[in-house]
Amino acid sequence: MKKIRGRFFLLLAVTLVSGILALPSFPSIFQALPESVQTIFGHRGLTLGLDLQGGIHLVLEVEEERAVEIAVDRSRKAVEDLLKDKGILVDGVKREGTRKIVINLQNEGDVEPVNNLMNEQYASFEGQTTSGKALVYELRETEVDRVKNSAINQALETIRNRIDQFGVAEPLIQRLGLNQIAIQLPGVKDPQRAKDLIQETALLEFKLLEEAPMAADLPVQVEKGSEDKVLADFHSRIPEGAEILFETVVSEPDGRSYSTPYLVKKDAVLTGDVLQDARVEIDEMGGPAVGVTFDSKGAREFDLITAANVGKRMAIVLDGKVYSAPRINERISGGRAIINGTFTTDEANDLAVVLRAGALPAPLKTLQDLTVGPSLGKDSIEKGVRTTLIAGSLVLLFMVMYYRLSGVIANLALFLNLICLLGALSGLNATLTLPGIAGIILTIGMGVDSNVLIFERIREELRQGRPVRLAVDAGYDKAFLTIVDSHVTTLITGLALFLFGTGPIKGFAVTLCLGIAINLFTALVGTKVIFDFLNRKKMETLSI
Repeated sequence: MKKIRGRFFLLLAVTLVSGILALPSFPSIFQALPESVQTIFGHRGLTLGLDLQGGIHLVLEVEEERAVEIAVDRSRKAVEDLLKDKGILVDGVKREGTRKIVINLQNEGDVEPVNNLMNEQYASFEGQTTSGKALVYELRETEVDRVKNSAINQALETIRNRIDQFGVAEPLIQRLGLNQIAIQLPGVKDPQRAKDLIQETALLEFKLLEEAPMAADLPVQVEKGSEDKVLADFHSRIPEGAEILFETVVSEPDGRSYSTPYLVKKDAVLTGDVLQDARVEIDEMGGPAVGVTFDSKGAREFDLITAANVGKRMAIVLDGKVYSAPRINERISGGRAIINGTFTTDEANDLAVVLRAGALPAPLKTLQDLTVGPSLGKDSIEKGVRTTLIAGSLVLLFMVMYYRLSGVIANLALFLNLICLLGALSGLNATLTLPGIAGIILTIGMGVDSNVLIFERIREELRQGRPVRLAVDAGYDKAFLTIVDSHVTTLITGLALFLFGTGPIKGFAVTLCLGIAINLFTALVGTKVIFDFLNRKKMETLSI
């Protein structure tokens, strides 16, 4: 009796713990509990997957060649600054194609010093054949591969940071192949906003306005959509090293959007990689704005830039779009700036998120875009629950009809199996998907499979005339190895699915593996306790 009581209390403790862990997965019951009790339980529980609660599924491709172009452009600017510091006169330093930098020297005698500088400080570039005072350097193939791989990894990390700050529960973000990223965001209420947040490059630049005479000829405002016409009209008059960018302005009386063109220098005086923080603030007009704080290096550079350009205008540019172009009235120390614009509160918040998370290393191209509506997810849940109930009812009915009282005992073990499985999934904060429900249904079948093997062995022993207690013990002993063998082989398959599968396949594997492990416990310990309890007074017959 001591052994029976010990196993019984173990069974009771496992059931109780599983029930407690599973409580947060049933919001209607959990929320009815006092707050103090909810705090003790925590808020861990089953999270519904994309197919059960709706959301978005994206497959994005990182534009690798554009990442290489951006890297070469940065090197080009750094080379230009280096030559200026060394006092080497040049007619220009330009990017040619995707991977080449061309340096046009004023003095042919500077060819060798420039080659030495490039070899020392820019070993990632190799010199090409030169023509007179024009030097050509191309990014090495190994460096190209490094830039491309780095772009994928950086894009993954940046997207993950943005989504974490956006507040999506249980997102799936993983690399596919060489240059693709798969993203699943379950439960997103505003899919378009989430997509914009993910795909926005968020390249923040501070650019001085060009003071060329043609700048005065640009129109003050143009109709939204006529930007290309402005670019075409002024294309031949744009000075070298300058470009026309536009700011969106909303007219107060009618709420219509207009575009204001600005002639700005192509090279940024400061970029967003020196940002330390970005927060939503209220501007002087009472509208939402984004306040940015620079790190120590950025604050120092911003201080010097504003000191050297008092009286000039500086454009704050994000992804090629001007947000504001204020005049620098005085030197700005302290490392802070304000980005004004026609923001809503959500837009200002999203902008702050992408600035904090950092810029993407290259634009992203959408290869696959699927949106699962909440109604479709609800329908999946209803069908999944209905299927589980039908499958469970048929199994329960069969066991009672075929094995009578012993079938009832097996059904009790099946209920225990489901409670423990829900508790384990909730405790692990697992994500339940439609294939996961299929795993639960399969577990129902396997839950009684072990008992069928045991019961048939018991019936054989009873036919040979053995007493009930000895028949039960022999049935469990002789079926033990068979049950363990069948469960272990299935467990190996489930582990392989978990290790090498993705997304929904992993959901199926998790429920299958947990169900198998729990089933071994309920079949070999749970039902045996009940039979031992019934046999404590030496039963003469067994309803089986």
